[in-house]
This record gives sequence, C-alpha cells and structure tokens, in this order.
Amino acid sequence: MPFARLASNIRLTIAAILFATLTVAGWAQEAPAAPVPQNTPETRPLPVLNYSQPVSHFPNPIGPYTARHLAAPNLANTARIDSLMRDGKLYLSLDEAIALALENNLDIAIARYNLNIADTDILRAKAGASTLGVNTGIVQNTPGGGVGGLGGQVGSGTGGTTLGAGGAGAGAGGLVGSTLGLGSLVTSFDPILTGTLQEDRFHILPSSTFSPESPQNTSTATFSYLQGFSWGTNLSVGFNNTRVTTGNAPFSPLSPQLNSGFKMQLTQHLLQGFGLAANNRFISIAKNDRELSDVAFRLQVITTVNQIETMYWDLVYAYENARVQKESLAFADKTLSDTKKQVEIGSLAPIEVVRSQSTVAQDQQALTIALTNLQLEQLLMKNALSRTLRDQTLAAADVVPTSTMELPESEPIQPTQDLIVDALRHRADLVESRIQLNTTEISNRAVRNALLPTLDLFAYYGGTGLGGSQNPSNLCANQPIAEQAEGFCAGPNEASTPPGQIFIPVSPTTSYGGTLNQLINSAASDKGVGLNLNIPLRNRAAQAVQIRSELEYQQAQMRLQQIENQISIEVRNAQFGVEQNRASVVSAQAAVDYAKQSLDAEQKKYQFGTSTTTLVLQTQSGLATAESTLMSAMAAYEKSRVELDRATGVTLDHAGISIDDAAKGQVTRMPGVPYIAPRKELPSVAPQAAAPQQPQ
Repeated sequence: MPFARLASNIRLTIAAILFATLTVAGWAQEAPAAPVPQNTPETRPLPVLNYSQPVSHFPNPIGPYTARHLAAPNLANTARIDSLMRDGKLYLSLDEAIALALENNLDIAIARYNLNIADTDILRAKAGASTLGVNTGIVQNTPGGGVGGLGGQVGSGTGGTTLGAGGAGAGAGGLVGSTLGLGSLVTSFDPILTGTLQEDRFHILPSSTFSPESPQNTSTATFSYLQGFSWGTNLSVGFNNTRVTTGNAPFSPLSPQLNSGFKMQLTQHLLQGFGLAANNRFISIAKNDRELSDVAFRLQVITTVNQIETMYWDLVYAYENARVQKESLAFADKTLSDTKKQVEIGSLAPIEVVRSQSTVAQDQQALTIALTNLQLEQLLMKNALSRTLRDQTLAAADVVPTSTMELPESEPIQPTQDLIVDALRHRADLVESRIQLNTTEISNRAVRNALLPTLDLFAYYGGTGLGGSQNPSNLCANQPIAEQAEGFCAGPNEASTPPGQIFIPVSPTTSYGGTLNQLINSAASDKGVGLNLNIPLRNRAAQAVQIRSELEYQQAQMRLQQIENQISIEVRNAQFGVEQNRASVVSAQAAVDYAKQSLDAEQKKYQFGTSTTTLVLQTQSGLATAESTLMSAMAAYEKSRVELDRATGVTLDHAGISIDDAAKGQVTRMPGVPYIAPRKELPSVAPQAAAPQQPQ
C-alpha cells in the first residue's frame, strides 16, 4: 500500500479524534456550585476582572495555549488630587482624604491584586489541580498614623503577609506545613490528549537461517485520551496504529503489514477517591479562598481608612499646635518689647529683659519643633494619598485640612452588649476565621476519605485489526523450488505432490479502512471487567494526617473563640476610650477658659504695676499648654471614635464608603464621616521653621 494513502488516512483519523476530544471536553464535569454566600457587606463579591473563566478553543483553537498579557500597573495619581490643588496648596476635607486613599493608596492597590489572584486559583482547581493559596494578610507599608516606624512597625510585605488565624503555621506555603488540601489523588478534569507520530528505518542484520538480512520501515501513529470526573471516575482511551514494511522477509506473510488497536477503559473509585467531597475539595477550597479574599480586602480598606483618619487628625493637631506656638511666641515678643521700655524708664530691673529673652528663645524652639512636625505630617499625608510624589508641584504643596474636630453636645449612648453583637456580626477578621474553619472542614472530609483502602472497579472494551498486502518475498512463485519444498511459502507450490497443490493460501489484501472496521465488528475484540484492591498495611501515614487534620480543626475552633473574646474586650475598651477622651476634652476646655481669664487678669495687674513680667509669661505659657492639651484631647477623642467604629466593624457603613468603589479604585460616591464640621477659618501657619531672634 502506498505510504501517502496511509498518511491521508492517519490525518483523517487524527481530525476525527480531535473533534471527539473537544466534544467530550465540552461535556467534562464541572463541580457543583458552592452554596451562595449571603449578600452581606462582608461577603459580597467585588466587581473585579474575572480570571476564573478559561480561554476557550473557539473561535481561536490555540487560545488556551497563548499567554494572556495584562496591562501594566497604573502608577499615576488620579485626577481628583489635581482638582483639590489651589494656589499651590492641597485643600483636604476628611471625606476627600478618604476618597483619595481609596483611589491612590498603594496598600489598597497592592491588596486589590489578591482578588484576581484568588480567581486564578478557582480556574486552576476546576482543572483538578491543587490551589496555590492567596495572601489574606493586611498590607501596612504606608508610614504614618502609628505605622511604619513612626510609633509602630510595618505590618506586612507584598500582597499581605501578616499571619492569619492559626498561628505561625497558617497557610500551606509557610515554614510549617498544613494538612489543608491533602487527600486522594485527583485526576485532571481537563482532558489530556497525547499522541506520537514516528517514522523508523531499520536494517536487520542476519542472525540465523530464519532471519536473513532485511531492511524494515515502520510508521507509528499512537493517540491516547485521559480525563477524570468529579465522582471519582476516570476515562482513558487508547488508539494505536503501525505500518511495517520488510524488504526481504520470506517468513513474513504481509508487507506492508497494518496493525491497529483500540481500548477504552472506565475506572471508578469505590472507597478512597469516591465522591464529590474527595475530588472537588480543591474547587470548594478555591471558592472559599475567593470569598476570603473579598473579606480580607474589606479588612484592608477598613485598616487603611482608619489609618488615614488617624493621620488626618494628627495633621489637624499639628496645625493647631503650630498656631498655638506661634501665638505664644508673638506674645513673648510683645512682652519682651514692653519689658525693654519699662527697663529704659527704670520701672523694672534689667534682669527682667534677660528673663523675657529666655522665654522668647524657648518659644522659638517650641515653634520650630511644631513646624517641622507639621511638615512631616504633611509629607506623610501626601504619601498616603498618592501613588507617586514625582510631581514637584504636589511634592512642594502644603496640605491644608478643611475639616475640624467637633464634640457632639451629647454622646450617643448605646448598650455595650448591642455594640458587641454588632461587632460579632460585622467584624471582617471574625468572618475570615469562620471561612477558614469551613475550609478546614472541607479538607478534613477528604483526609478522612484518604484513610480508606483503594478499591477500583474497571471495565474496558477494545479490539485489534490486521491488514496489509501479501509479502512478495513470501510467495512460492518468487522462491526457488528447493525453498518451496520447505513449505513456508504462500501460493502454488511447484515442489508439492501433485505439483501446484497450495499448502498456504495467499493473504488477501486488506485496506486501512478494513483494518479499522475490525476494531468495531468484534472480529478480534477484547472486553472485560475487574476489581483492583490496594490495602496499605498499618496505614500509619494516613492515620497521622487524619489526626493532625482534626487537631488543626480544633485549633481553628479555639482561635475563633479567642477572636470573639478579643472583640468583646476591644469593643469595651473602645467605648471606655470614647468616654475617657470626651471627659478629657471637657476638662481641657475648662482649663483653657481658666487660663484665658488668668492671663487677662495678670495682664491688667501688670499694667497697674502689681505684677511682674515673670508672672505674665508664666500665665501665657500656661495658656499655651492648656490650648495644646485641648487640641491633643480633641484629636484623641476623634481617634477614639475611629477606634470604636473599627472595633464594632462599622467603619465603612458609618463613613458611607462603597467597597465596590474601593475594588475598582474609582470613587463614585463620596464618603461622609459623621461628627465632622467644616473649618470656618483655614489655618494660615506656614510650615516653615521660624528664624530664631537674637537676644538684644
């Protein structure tokens, strides 16, 4: 048979197998949908790009094998920051600061990638592969607000690497391993098609009388198909074809000789590896991780918003403190001037001038410290609200807060138990622990299944086909009479008695199509069923994994209870903090009122000569201290309210922050933080260190 015809038939066969493969792949089992989580703020899916869906073979057949190129990260600031610039200054209300953070803060931008990373784990798990895991820690690499070496330490690295519930061994990629995801082997749910096309030229050297020197050409086309299903069923199909041509083989009746073989086998796990729990565990874990990444991102937004609010009140306090120090220095300068005049007329001793000069120098030092602290707070705020400070206009701009602290006339009274109930319902870290506990239970079901022996039921059906043409060197007509007498040739034998008697019939010519027909017409079928049993004696490794998985589950339960207890304490502590700081504000306000009246009285006595410069300066210093204490108390009060919202898990709800906007990095609905008032008079303190005056 001509080789070109065989090659054409092989191409047709390959096309048919590819079509059947793609059709069966479309029927490949998908895992049943996981229970739909409640559409609560903690678990609501975020509107990000969905990488859990694969690239299809249609309309591009090579689409699944082509890399997907993602857009480069956008490192430019959003347009909102430019709209807030006026006269070289960045005017910020607290709501605008939060909006800028949602759009530009790099901690949030880094955590946002975890949402898409979790999608890729779902795509991987749908193929039957194990998950790679998702970082769910909090990214806190933005300095300021007690984070980043300015009163605290950086909390994590890229992607969020703070420890989750479970301690130092949390996560399968840590230094300590975990039983999460262990279980029986899962066969790939994605169909696997393999094939071999081979052309072989072989020259056989003579080794015996029955094996003369002969060239042999072999063409091979082998294909196989493998796919696993969610119930623990495996399907394998094999299709083999060979074409062998021998040049001088008198004992081979066919040349070329065509061999085809086909076998389909179904294997069902009956014990280990049986059922959805064992085979779909990676899909369930990946979906839980996706939900967990949503909750972790929400926690990231809450953490960053709390940090921005804290930094904002630090900035407000820095401005107020600089204003107080500036006013104190101005009063000290005026007092020094008045003292010099009285010394000149002889009403005061010269030592009073020296005392006043010393006070001026001290106030200059305090103002320098206040102004440099203000510069630092402005720098920290700009860094937290932008992706880059390469814009020199932004880098040099002063940040002017336009919101001020406001003390409500009466503090809303809410029972502590109600606050705790709200916290247990809204706290993102508690939701994370519950999801992780559920993930551990899913894994434990698969681990318990892996304790069982392996018992597989299999059934198979196959067939073989033989074809080709009569080997010319095997015909009696082509052999000497002496060799015909041996009786191994086909066709009329002249050496037989009587001459012409046929000992071996001539092989009929069978085409490749006829060879394939033999595979399905039961001419040479191969079928059967069977059981395969594998019992590991003692089974110690599986026992160790199973008991460890139960211990890890109980450890997660204890951690969940610990978090609930910790939340209760945090809520009470935050509530105490609000009460204490409100009392501090009231006390500080009373101290300021008293200091103002005392200074006014002392100045009047000084005018009548019944007081001294020392007493006036001491009273002024007391007023400056009282005002600074009031500003500090007000800032502490605002921070305590921020902490109370964090402890109860209602930061985003109270501030009107949309988690969808945070996920997209584009604010469409402006936040609205309660108990904040617009500043009537914007601060005018220039963040430049005052030049010290030389004593005269």
